[in-house]
Amino acid sequence: MAPQRKRGTVSPTLLAFGRRFRRLREAKNWTQEAVARRANNGAGVKPQYIGAVENGRTRCTREFAETMDEALDANGDLLDLYDDLVKDAMFPTWFDWHTVEPEAIMLESWQPLLVHGLLQTPAYASAILKKKDRVEARINRQGVLTREEPPPPDFSLLQDEVSLHRLTGSPEIMREQLEHLLYAIEQGTVTLQIVPSRGEHEGNSGAFTIATLADRIEIAYADMGARGLTMSDPDDIAILNRTLMIVRSLALPVDQSMEMIRKVVHEKWT
Repeated sequence: MAPQRKRGTVSPTLLAFGRRFRRLREAKNWTQEAVARRANNGAGVKPQYIGAVENGRTRCTREFAETMDEALDANGDLLDLYDDLVKDAMFPTWFDWHTVEPEAIMLESWQPLLVHGLLQTPAYASAILKKKDRVEARINRQGVLTREEPPPPDFSLLQDEVSLHRLTGSPEIMREQLEHLLYAIEQGTVTLQIVPSRGEHEGNSGAFTIATLADRIEIAYADMGARGLTMSDPDDIAILNRTLMIVRSLALPVDQSMEMIRKVVHEKWT
């Protein structure tokens, strides 16, 4: 379960809507699971999504609010609140990525330098992060890809060829890391494509990941020198999606990507 964010790191308007939503639910003596089954005209949503709405961690759709207004006997109050508070709400720039990643139904990422954190082995992560608590935190994040409920997100990764050749830690660590990538692909944990190294495409501006939430909202995380930056502005997301499209057009198919990884393991790290 994703940790709740501290006050001051959520959108006040989303939080106000969520609190009213929770009061209406509790007035019915319904659990989050019970109200989740009634969402979207009976199609339902995951209970975690209800929690995200109530805690101000996601911006729901108007269709969701309309169904919930009727189910909770809100007499239009919830819809009025949606139009006043949620319709034009934006996630703040400090929106914590660690609360986004566990709720994503899809993750798409481009990594030009290092192996993606969700696929790093403990030894590889330790070579990069050094501190034990930071390594443990990174490895614990990887549970999002192996959990049973809710189902793990669809994970699509574009990885630059250079990351296969860059020594990180030791040759033994590199061999273990690349073999782990092959295992993750074979298990269906990730759809991974290797991008042959080139210096002129737009992806060389830096690594990023786009998370798609249950309500189809997209939130992105970009690596920066001082800290990561989380963003949800549509113009920013459009630029990143365009970059993904360009980089993906240069990527090898999955089977050829696996062959390249095996070749590097055999020729360089064995």
